[in-house]
Amino acid sequence: MTGDINQIRETFIEGRVFLFDKPLKWTSFDVVNKIKSILRHRLEIKKIKIGHAGTLDPLASGLLIICTGKATRQIELYQDLPKTYTGTFVIGQITPSYDLETLPEGQYPTSHITAELINKTANSFIGKQLQLPPIYSAKKIEGKRAYTLARKGKHAELKPKEISISAFDITRIELPEVDFRVTCSKGTYIRGLARDFGEKMESGAYLGALRRTDIGQFSVSQAIQMHGFEELFSPNY
Repeated sequence: MTGDINQIRETFIEGRVFLFDKPLKWTSFDVVNKIKSILRHRLEIKKIKIGHAGTLDPLASGLLIICTGKATRQIELYQDLPKTYTGTFVIGQITPSYDLETLPEGQYPTSHITAELINKTANSFIGKQLQLPPIYSAKKIEGKRAYTLARKGKHAELKPKEISISAFDITRIELPEVDFRVTCSKGTYIRGLARDFGEKMESGAYLGALRRTDIGQFSVSQAIQMHGFEELFSPNY
């Protein structure tokens, strides 16, 4: 990044919006903390607000909107935008977390599952509906995150929330794997969708892979990766 360091520093304090391609196994807060560290050490900004507009699970990759300084006031606007995801359901088993954070268990019938049934099931999710959040989620129960209780083996009772799915396309069927592309409202848990998808087919399913490709008009194709962000503040800026 070229320009006067004081001017660059001021732009981050005044407010910048960045699109990041979050890597697998990073939490959304890992990204925020890394960016904060870079700005503190490379630009000598001692105090700055930084936030993300919509959490991505560690086992998901893809688009994360990061706001700095006064732009953090816009976070809620970005959070309310529809999200698009691509991923893979694994049919015939379930996991306690509905994804690969926990090990697959059980065997569910799959001999009755056809391409027609899979596509019909996907279409049945279009529209508004109630979804029960996963027990391995960031929802708070009496001040504690549900996933914290779940990882300790404690029961976490969550209430269904209204969500909306505007598009749900099946892009590949190679059982036990089913690839999909879904566009949904804020608050939709794709892990929860995997659970519900399996149940509707009278089988089981969990989320094998997930990538967020779009948030409203923003695309992951426009996003920067962390190493690219670090290079912006190399000694040659």
